[in-house]
Amino acid sequence: MTVIDSIILGIVEGLTEYLPVSSTGHLIVTEYLLGLDNPANKAALDAFSVCIQGGAILAVLLLYFGRVKGVLEGFAGKNPAGLRLGCNLLLAFVPAVGIGLAFDDEIKKYLFGVWPVVWAWVVGGLVILLYVRWRSSTGQGNAGKGLDEMSYGQALLVGFMQCIAMWPGTSRSLMTMLGGMVAGLSVAAAVEFSFLLGLVTLSAATAYDAMKHGALMVETFGVWPLAMGSLMAFVSAMIAVKWMVGYLQKHSLSIFGWYRIAAGCVLAALVFTGMGQSHGAGDKSPGKVPAGKAAPVVPQAPASPLTVDAVPAPVPAMVPSPAPVAP
Repeated sequence: MTVIDSIILGIVEGLTEYLPVSSTGHLIVTEYLLGLDNPANKAALDAFSVCIQGGAILAVLLLYFGRVKGVLEGFAGKNPAGLRLGCNLLLAFVPAVGIGLAFDDEIKKYLFGVWPVVWAWVVGGLVILLYVRWRSSTGQGNAGKGLDEMSYGQALLVGFMQCIAMWPGTSRSLMTMLGGMVAGLSVAAAVEFSFLLGLVTLSAATAYDAMKHGALMVETFGVWPLAMGSLMAFVSAMIAVKWMVGYLQKHSLSIFGWYRIAAGCVLAALVFTGMGQSHGAGDKSPGKVPAGKAAPVVPQAPASPLTVDAVPAPVPAMVPSPAPVAP
């Protein structure tokens, strides 16, 4: 991985982490297109994709510092509203802990690929469009309850909805936003709760992967790409979150539904035609010879007399001449 690769991955992570389009899905596709999806580095690359979330987490922490401060004051017994919000966040986080720890390896082994992302993008896009149409038909618009009115049961519903996003391409943001709106929150409250829940969930996921694969990640890619990726994730997440909050004050989620469907169709076409063929799985291996080129002739060094392959030829045994016979 080059520094340019890490910058690209950081920008993709930050722009997509809090939008309902799936950052994991975009990172998997970006790694595929950059030729980074080498099976030999899969564990390190997956950990890298998770750990650069730290930059996006820091962006939301700064943007919503007032809410976070209120939660901390609530746990200290100084802010009842903050305490309620903090309890709701912990309740919504619990389902992801149990299911995530139980199936983490299986999810990464079987679902971290291009085709699961294609299906999740398209299906998720259709779900968004259908939900927006249903919400408009009921006359709800963007109205609903505020965060201070959220019940523990509603928080738990959002938590289980978040677990669906463990399928790459589904989007944690999408499922938590939809969960909040289905539970009766306003669009603004659902978006804010999704961002705050992301602080808890993403921080836990980042810490878990850093402890589990951090040493391997640094050994494989080095510290500099990780630092650049995290920095770019921070900057791009700040831009994306501010834009999304302003956009949803006047518009629905429909644009994200159409985007997901279009992105899924384009990705499927790239895979079918071979235009997005990955080189990470084999073309970068040391023994691979590019098509149309002759294999280079490698001169053979003389064998050392100490090696097994250089056993000297046997020396004929010295047979003594028969002693002369006395007359």
